[in-house]
Amino acid sequence: MNAIVKRWQGIPLILRILVGLILGAVLGAVAPNLTILTILGDIFVGALKAVAPVLVFVLVIASLANASVGIGNRFRTVVVLYMLTTFLAAGVAVIGSFLFPITLTLTNAAVESAPSGIAEVLRTLLNNMVSNPVTSLSSANYVGILTWAVVFGLALRGLASDSTKTVLQDVSNAISTAVRWVIELAPFGILGLVFSNVSTNGLEIFTSYGRLLALLVGCMLFMALVVSPAIVAILLRRNPYPLVFRCLRESGVYAFFTRSSAANIPVNMDLCERLGLNKDLYSVSIPLGATINMDGAAITITIMSLAAAHTLGIVVDIPTAIMLGALSALGACGASGVAGGSLLLIPMACSLFGIGNDIAMQVVAVGFIIGVVQDSVETALNSSGDVLFAATAEFYERRKNGEPFDF
Repeated sequence: MNAIVKRWQGIPLILRILVGLILGAVLGAVAPNLTILTILGDIFVGALKAVAPVLVFVLVIASLANASVGIGNRFRTVVVLYMLTTFLAAGVAVIGSFLFPITLTLTNAAVESAPSGIAEVLRTLLNNMVSNPVTSLSSANYVGILTWAVVFGLALRGLASDSTKTVLQDVSNAISTAVRWVIELAPFGILGLVFSNVSTNGLEIFTSYGRLLALLVGCMLFMALVVSPAIVAILLRRNPYPLVFRCLRESGVYAFFTRSSAANIPVNMDLCERLGLNKDLYSVSIPLGATINMDGAAITITIMSLAAAHTLGIVVDIPTAIMLGALSALGACGASGVAGGSLLLIPMACSLFGIGNDIAMQVVAVGFIIGVVQDSVETALNSSGDVLFAATAEFYERRKNGEPFDF
């Protein structure tokens, strides 16, 4: 058995995932009734979601308690990059919507309630920050988890003995090892997730909402393959695509199928470790990125809101479009780290055009229909960007200090 496990682990993980992806697609098409396979995907995503809150909480506390000095500039850079690219993504969506205006066929469908404005989004964000830490862990409230982990970590940094800090680091390493064990199950999880998508949804959504999906995915790909690499190239002064493609391949693929930035946190931390990044930096910046680095969410909110305006014949001028982009970027930072989180912020953006909640919620319903594609690509962009800009911030500081770096 040990020999079989070693041979299995000797195969590159991305190759194992590719095999699982192909098998899932084939089985979903030829044997859609073999629904027992969906359990594999449910178990994989469930395991990631279960371990991620504990991982973030313990890792951030241990990292801050044992942190060395000198990471302030790198952390400041990564936060600026997260916010900058989210605003740029909203701008890309505005331009795309003006070049290729989309109208929708709305129905009377309704979905769950959504925030009514940016004030409500910010209020929810602040309330989540001060939520009970135990409740935050049980409900996977990453804003609260990160807030309390920073508080406890800073407190322990000044008060804890060396032996206590060592215990914290040992616990952090143990949880990181458990996460790597879960990630080894990714090929089976991906098989189940792909099977579920193919057997359930088929190809109908491509015919009914093809133009809308093309605009959404096109803007996200432009952001991932043009805008973000340009920023990386400017800062690092070298070809950015090896790093970009590695982040897309080793983070984006997982995120595409799990459709959850939060569930992808363990995957991203593992990738950061293999990139040789400073654990003190990425243990905080990766969970933070799952909250505020929302390029795909900003694109979704902007395009869907402008599609609603075009459908109703509302003329959108340039200043209003710029305001929409800013509002979408800010709202995206408060989007949930779970599947479909950005869609519930569409009514907030629609209110800028005076579009009522009834119409806006119909637009949200359209978003849920195409979500199997839209939300998958959105999450892949968001989550791979978390690693991309965490790495860029660190490599940028190394370049300025004359230190070597490679990816």
